[in-house]
Amino acid sequence: MTAPALTAIHRQVERLRAGADPALIARLASGWAVMGEAQVLNGYCLLLPDPVVPTLNALSREARLGFLADMAALGDAVLAVTGAIRINYAIFGNLEPALHAHVVPRYAGEVEGLRTAHPWAYDWSRAPRFDRQAQEPLVAALRARLARA
Repeated sequence: MTAPALTAIHRQVERLRAGADPALIARLASGWAVMGEAQVLNGYCLLLPDPVVPTLNALSREARLGFLADMAALGDAVLAVTGAIRINYAIFGNLEPALHAHVVPRYAGEVEGLRTAHPWAYDWSRAPRFDRQAQEPLVAALRARLARA
């Protein structure tokens, strides 16, 4: 029997454990809060579990509740510091078959037609890339907010 292939989620968690990932916001009880590589909407984040598991259903009840609570806390922090009007949450795992949660801020000033569409309606290939230096104030604000949660 062959071992399951490592996903991008596995590789990023390995970089986070090694202190080598500039997207790090904070270590939370269930995993890692990180900035999204494509900032299609300013403040887009992910929650990556540690240890990495294939799906939410692979977690024990207690671990599942912890992951979902951390996801909501990350959403609360993004909502508080970005000026977003709501947060979209998504857990898919179809492209990268490992649990990870998308935390996507939504803004009143989004382009008509996209404001009420799901976030994947945007052209993610044209989104600004996360830049640690430029977005350090946002990362610091999110980290501080999460520390108070």
